[in-house]
Amino acid sequence: MGGALALDAAWLFAAFLIILVLAAVGIAARRFLLERGGGTVECGLRRGPNGPWRLGVASYQREELNWFGALGLTMRPDVVFPRRDLTVVSRRLPTEAEAASLGPGMVVVECKLGEDTPGGTIELALGEEALTGLLSWLEAAPPGSHLGVAL
Repeated sequence: MGGALALDAAWLFAAFLIILVLAAVGIAARRFLLERGGGTVECGLRRGPNGPWRLGVASYQREELNWFGALGLTMRPDVVFPRRDLTVVSRRLPTEAEAASLGPGMVVVECKLGEDTPGGTIELALGEEALTGLLSWLEAAPPGSHLGVAL
């Protein structure tokens, strides 16, 4: 009886390890596929001033910023911010508590969302180089795109 119970526990443990390895491989493959398209940066996202930080990857597209959670399994973005609705309001260094969860070298930027996007404001945590890229991407918007008019 004891030998059969030990064998069942070993199979259960092996199945658990296989599931864990498959989940890790799936997350790593998703991250590889997201980064393969180019224009991606590590980016933390926080909705509202007291919300929790979510770690993930931001991807610059032609007219929108797509944000993917770090532990997601789908190839669809968790949040999409239209370029014309995103305005950087301020930047600051993270607090000690934020730096512990975000990692070293991050800068927090507060962004105002346009009337078309619900939520009001968000905060993005980016590295200094990624912040420069975000600001360049926002400034490189076609003329009139913030007005919803194609020229």
